Amino acid sequence: MTDAPASPDERIAYRTCPLCEATCGLEITVRDGRVHRIRGDRDDVFSHGFICPKGSTLQHLHEDPDRLRRPLVRRGVDADGAPVFEEVDWDEAWRIVAERFAAVRDAHGADAVALYLGNPNAHLLASGTHMRALIRSMGSRKLFSASTVDQMPRHVASGHLYGDPVAIPVPDLDRTDMLVVIGADPYTSNGSVCTAPGFPDRIEAMQARGGTLWVIDPRRSRTAQQADVHLRPRPGTDAVLLAAVVRHLFATGTARTGRLAAAAPDLDRVAAFVEPFTPEAAARVTGVAAADITALADALVAAPTAAVYGRIGTNTVEFGTLTAWLIDVVNMCTGNVDRPGGVMFARPAAERCRGDRPGGRGYRVGRWTSRVNGRPEVQGELPVADLADEILVPGEGRIRLLVTVAGNPVLSCPDGERLDEALASLDAMIAVDIYLNETTRHADVILPPPSSLEKSHYDLALYQFHVRNVAHWSPPVFPPSGPLEEDILAKLAAIAAGLGPDADPALVHDQILRSLVEAEVANEHSPIAGRDPDEILAAVDGDTPADRVLDVLVRTGPYGDGFGARPDGLSLAVLAAHPHGVDLGPLEPRLPGRLRTPSGVIEVLADPFVTELARLAQRLDHEPPPLVLIGRRQLRSNNSWMHNLEVLVRGSNRCTLQVNPADAERLGLVDGGDAEVRSRVGAVRAPVEITDDVPPGVVSLPHGWGHDRPGTRLGVARAHAGVNSNRLTDPAIVDPLSGNAVLNGIPVEVVPAPADTPVSAASAPA
Repeated sequence: MTDAPASPDERIAYRTCPLCEATCGLEITVRDGRVHRIRGDRDDVFSHGFICPKGSTLQHLHEDPDRLRRPLVRRGVDADGAPVFEEVDWDEAWRIVAERFAAVRDAHGADAVALYLGNPNAHLLASGTHMRALIRSMGSRKLFSASTVDQMPRHVASGHLYGDPVAIPVPDLDRTDMLVVIGADPYTSNGSVCTAPGFPDRIEAMQARGGTLWVIDPRRSRTAQQADVHLRPRPGTDAVLLAAVVRHLFATGTARTGRLAAAAPDLDRVAAFVEPFTPEAAARVTGVAAADITALADALVAAPTAAVYGRIGTNTVEFGTLTAWLIDVVNMCTGNVDRPGGVMFARPAAERCRGDRPGGRGYRVGRWTSRVNGRPEVQGELPVADLADEILVPGEGRIRLLVTVAGNPVLSCPDGERLDEALASLDAMIAVDIYLNETTRHADVILPPPSSLEKSHYDLALYQFHVRNVAHWSPPVFPPSGPLEEDILAKLAAIAAGLGPDADPALVHDQILRSLVEAEVANEHSPIAGRDPDEILAAVDGDTPADRVLDVLVRTGPYGDGFGARPDGLSLAVLAAHPHGVDLGPLEPRLPGRLRTPSGVIEVLADPFVTELARLAQRLDHEPPPLVLIGRRQLRSNNSWMHNLEVLVRGSNRCTLQVNPADAERLGLVDGGDAEVRSRVGAVRAPVEITDDVPPGVVSLPHGWGHDRPGTRLGVARAHAGVNSNRLTDPAIVDPLSGNAVLNGIPVEVVPAPADTPVSAASAPA
């Protein structure tokens, strides 16, 4: 049981941590109006008290003196060329926002406006309820997001396979007998596109009950150290290894589909397309012995249940979508898709009810292309690798105004140096952000939303990938110090639609809510089908616009009360009455009803996969680069903005270049000395950390650092600046099926850095 408050001036609040995908429950003790303590909520139905170092820092984030509380307006530059900002009231900020929108749209049209969405939007309730309205109001096809530096290949693979890009099967961690982790480090990240608080505890529980952990990762990560078997392929070759596993299963006659035979009728035809990928050929490419590849395949077949799980290391490579597809094919060929202990589909509380029968419109990409490079649209987005070109290259449709929401693409996106140059050239920029950072320093106006403790929370996006069906809603811990996040997004939407600075955001709120209710009433599968929309609207609960939308989503979802149709069902009120969450039970088989393909079956051999397999086969004889760069995750660093919290960055420098001892000796590098790392597009200087955690031929830099630019208000981050690995990321190379940036396996040259000539932020290899 939880502790009782110690005094009348003390209270305990419960909420879900919004800082990563684990969704851990927090117990927050508030004393005299301030956070006194944060610890894991031991009564949380999902996390059971688990907490990582990030979760305990919400107080520091809330109280950070650098966090913006009022809008900032750019007022020119100082003598050193750094931007000068002034705090203004919200009315003035909105007036300037409206002026900038009007000027650009009147002169260049709606297509000169673009939107960039950063990773934190996946954790924000208001983004889930209100972002689509902003996108529609802007009237532009130029939408970019962190998805194309992170997980877009996984969505594209699922889109083609299952007809729905969020139909992503996740490992049934609590019941599996064998877990294969490829390109992920859940001991550090707690999983991603696989929501599982206490992921390490779940792995160790699996091993305690006799299960085995295989890790496929070039680096000896913390997860790899826990593994029963660790395979270390060359970066970027996971697809070849997995294709060889599939080939071995077919060649030995051990492939088994089980109950998937009807749902995936083309699975046996995959055998012909993986024929070139013999274990011996794969060994030459991957550096993993052929015997180890076949042992993995045999172990998957022998295990009573097994789950192969891949994440960012498999997505941020040239064949990212194909790798995601092959992960699912391996799971299918071992009979482990959609069964307990294998990989399964969550059923979130806010999922739209569409009937439990297969079929749908299917999945399309390429409805339009980027202006300069001609890369296809995916899920309404263009590759963020194209953003700099779309701003800098002259011509009709050139981006003149950029809106960013909770993002820092200068640090997180390819060729950050050129993107920094591009943002400086814009006619106008508007940012919704809590910090004046390396990206928002280019903004004309920065609009700060409330802190994480000043708004309600529900993980609309992440519950789609939970390893157990649960639902948590968290009320604010403190009243908001300014406009709600949804008010800011709604006002921006109204201004983008041409309604001017005095537009009432309530108009947008009402339109979003009414449109949702009317769609549900018209949906034959909804529990409120055929009812009076006004009756439903009158019964909606919630203190904020986002909460009212959530109430409708939950009440019309698969567990909802249907506004009285199912009296024992969920509602916002029920969630509020259960501060530790509501347990909705383990994952259950959902096929074929979860499929949204036109055929009603799994489209295993969709044309894009066949084409990519042929392209991959042509690479079997290619010589690997002598030295490549990979990234790495860190336990106390999920996004770049966390670097401004002293409690998360103190201690030894974690932004180091990890180098294998053999490479260090060959290259003349010394531990603690500086090295210059060069790629085709840029160069950085970083301190060397010699370790056999990385194999020969591989060096590693963490992602999200580089806080050395003038004009920011990030006092702690500047003192722990590090270097920006994305100055090395080449925007010319992307996964062709998804447009995802290639952050791993980048060919580089590493040399000792001259002591008297530090590498410039803008330097590039000769």
